[in-house]
Amino acid sequence: MNEEALKNHNGIIANPNCSTIQMVVALEPIREKYGLNKVVVSTYQAVSGAGLEAIEEMKQQTKDILEGNEFTPEILPVGGDKKHYQIAFNAIPQIDLFQDNGYTFEEMKMINETKKIMEMADLEVAATCVRLPVETGHSESVYIETEKGGATVAELKDLLATAPGVTLQDDPANQVYPLASECVGKNDVFVGRIRHDLDRDNGYHMWIVSDNLLKGAAWNSVQIAESLVKLNLLS
Repeated sequence: MNEEALKNHNGIIANPNCSTIQMVVALEPIREKYGLNKVVVSTYQAVSGAGLEAIEEMKQQTKDILEGNEFTPEILPVGGDKKHYQIAFNAIPQIDLFQDNGYTFEEMKMINETKKIMEMADLEVAATCVRLPVETGHSESVYIETEKGGATVAELKDLLATAPGVTLQDDPANQVYPLASECVGKNDVFVGRIRHDLDRDNGYHMWIVSDNLLKGAAWNSVQIAESLVKLNLLS
C-alpha cells in the first residue's frame, strides 16, 4: 500500500513500525471504500519485538518460576529504564519510554505513522501498547469509525477476503479467528472477529494478527524494495 508515495520521496525509506504496518494493511481497503474517521487500537505485542535478549529473559523467567527460583528482571519493559518487570506470566502496559503526554514512544509511533501512511493528518488515532509473554506474533484489538456508515459485517468480510496481503479468518460459530501462534512464518496479515459496534452505525471492531518479524519487518522491507524496482526508482 501507499506505493505511489515512493515517487516523490528522496533519501532514506524507513520501514514502518511492526505494529503499525499490520493494522494499516487491514484498514486500508476499508478506508478506500468507506472512509475512516477514527482508529482506537490496543496491541498485544510479542517479546521478539524487544530483541533476542528479551526472548531469552522470558524463557529463563518462565523456567525459574516453574522451578521456584528467584530472579531479577533486567530488560523489559525497556532496557536502561528506571525499573524492570517480569514478563513471564505477565502483561506489561509499557513498550518503549513514556513521553510527556503520558503515551509511550511506541504508542506515538503508531499514531503518527498511521496518519502518515494513510495520508490523513486529521485522522483520530489512539493507541495502547502492551507486551505479552508470546515469542512471536503481534495481536491487536482495533475499533474503527468509518466516514460512511451502514456497511454490513458481511460487506467488510467480503472486502477483506480479497484484499492483497490479508487473510480473513472469521467464523465465530466454529471458533475460527486469527491466533498469534498460527501466524508465525506467514507473510499475510490475518483478520477476524469483525463485528458491528452495538451503539454506532459506523463503528466496527476487529482482531488483527501478524508475524512481527516477517510482515512487521523483513517481508515488508522486501515489498518496499520490489515496489522500487517496479516503479523504476532505483539507479
